[in-house]
Amino acid sequence: MSRGRIAVLAALACAVAAVAALALTGLPDRLRGSTAGGSQASGPAGDWRDWDPDTWARQNDAFRNPVVDGLWTPERMRDSASSDRPVAADVGVRDQGVTDPEPAPVAAEPVPRPYRSNAPVVGKLFFDTPDGPSVCSATVVADPSRPGASDLVWTAGHCVHAGAGGGWFRNIVFVPSYNDQGTGRGGTPESAAPLGTWWADEARTAQQWIDQGAPTGGAGAPFDFAVLHVRRTDGGGAASLERTVGAAARIGFRPPRAQDISTIGIWGYPAAAPFDGEQMFTCRSKPGRLSIRADQPSLYRIGCTMTGGSSGGGWFVEDTDGRPLLVSNTSIGPAEQIWLAGPPLGPEAREVYDALRRASAD
Repeated sequence: MSRGRIAVLAALACAVAAVAALALTGLPDRLRGSTAGGSQASGPAGDWRDWDPDTWARQNDAFRNPVVDGLWTPERMRDSASSDRPVAADVGVRDQGVTDPEPAPVAAEPVPRPYRSNAPVVGKLFFDTPDGPSVCSATVVADPSRPGASDLVWTAGHCVHAGAGGGWFRNIVFVPSYNDQGTGRGGTPESAAPLGTWWADEARTAQQWIDQGAPTGGAGAPFDFAVLHVRRTDGGGAASLERTVGAAARIGFRPPRAQDISTIGIWGYPAAAPFDGEQMFTCRSKPGRLSIRADQPSLYRIGCTMTGGSSGGGWFVEDTDGRPLLVSNTSIGPAEQIWLAGPPLGPEAREVYDALRRASAD
């Protein structure tokens, strides 16, 4: 991939052309959220002060994400940690579905800076869980109903909803080109969020993830995807997310078979050791197949040393027109940091995407 400054999506496209793909600290006490600029909510769902482990899921059965002004400071962003839990390295191999041999690890490579020029559609997701602030990765995606002006973001289901027995997470924001210059643990609000902080006002994930998803073990992983509608809340103007970053990724809802892909690429912000979540990385390799359950779609799997925090990051292949196409997102990986796996974005993902677009239009 080019190391120089290049135009919008050019780095992603160059990487695709070259290799056939793109490659918990506690909550503040008694935190009260306002509804200004965000979802209108009242009562317990609009107050957001307490995380009662016996009731939070039931009280949060519908997505509500009222804006909390001033919550996501650069310091709080830096102190947020990945809550991802690794799976066993041999997950799926005993199932009767299709699982290819475990891939060799591929070292994650740092993305050239500035990120807004070399990977403009990639950003970082911040959210609060009952255990504290957490992080994932995410991708700006196109909205056909608003060509050139999308406000949609793609990520993993487990980055917005806890899965079976859980509920929606809170205070979910997207920061495109987070830490654009890769300045490490220092920085200012301008360097941490150079293109603003975007608050999610709508979210959708697969019902299969809500019913089956688990924090570890891979349950629900074939449906571990989500899409958000966001709006800017830091006074940065009325321009859409797509116009602000200058690009939006197209989604391929008819993903190719793993055996037909020569190379696939992953982008994200790994936050678990040895990474610190402050820099963007990429992996590129030929994918194989990983079956969690024989009666569910198999996952894509590639060798990659990225860790927790890269969850939700986009997986890209080269489309027939030579442009990058989003076909998956990071879902699971083992503690050994050998590989990552993600669900192909098939009809179930299309259903989630269309439902979100309808809801955000209303």
